[in-house]
Amino acid sequence: MKLAHLVQLSLGEDVGPGDVTTEATVPVGGVGRARVYAKEGLVVCGHEPAAEVFRQLGATWEVVVRDGQRAVPGQTIGHAAGPLRALITGERVALNFLMRLSGIATHTAATVAMFSGPSGAALRVLDTRKTTPLHRSLEKHAVRCGGAFNHRGALYDGVLIKDNHVVAAGGVTAAIHSARAAAHHLLKIECEVESIDELREALAAGADAILLDNMDDEAVVAAIIINQETPRTSGPAWIEASGNMTGPRIAGLRVLLESRGLRLDAVSMGGLIHQARWADLSMRVEAAPA
Repeated sequence: MKLAHLVQLSLGEDVGPGDVTTEATVPVGGVGRARVYAKEGLVVCGHEPAAEVFRQLGATWEVVVRDGQRAVPGQTIGHAAGPLRALITGERVALNFLMRLSGIATHTAATVAMFSGPSGAALRVLDTRKTTPLHRSLEKHAVRCGGAFNHRGALYDGVLIKDNHVVAAGGVTAAIHSARAAAHHLLKIECEVESIDELREALAAGADAILLDNMDDEAVVAAIIINQETPRTSGPAWIEASGNMTGPRIAGLRVLLESRGLRLDAVSMGGLIHQARWADLSMRVEAAPA
């Protein structure tokens, strides 16, 4: 969905036929300026939808702290200017976008920080498709602002064979072969596996990437070793671990892998988005001098 349309629907939900309080208390023709500021330490994200909110109401938005940068409590992250009625009417919708997306960016940054090794190297952290309907592009942008990476954007964006595909296709091998036959030469095939036996089958069937689903740490270690030791003309598969991934768990997993000289290509976490709490931001309007 285009951002302008999403914002239009959001304003329609909140304003409806009119902002009765603002229309009753704020004189027509009054102009002013408002500052949006952080009430806690956070990673900023959401300027684009906030700007669109005020644009549609006839006001302007000025960025002070850019998306992906940190703000401290009390720091101004942006200014809105224009008709006072527009500033006050747009406040909540603009803040909702900023607070939600800054919350995701802040949570992602805190999570990624747990994975950095002594040398500064870090596991590659991915999001998932567990996003708010129609807000996916915004939420995935927030993940990038927090220092993580995006998985596929949507179902059309890549082949990921999951458990239900395996059941419907008649097994891991059948699903991978069918996907390979349908895919063009630039499209890689990733297959989700739930056991070491399924891992071996997926490797033998020629999967380019393997998603280890809900495996414990020792199973992840075993899978990485098997992948490295399995002879394939295409070489080892790309390995991603997912399911019950938390910051503390992956910090421990990183240490475990480093101690054994092993490398995991990525971890994916739906919680980067769906477990993020909203960041605390506020807006204060300053009316123009009489």
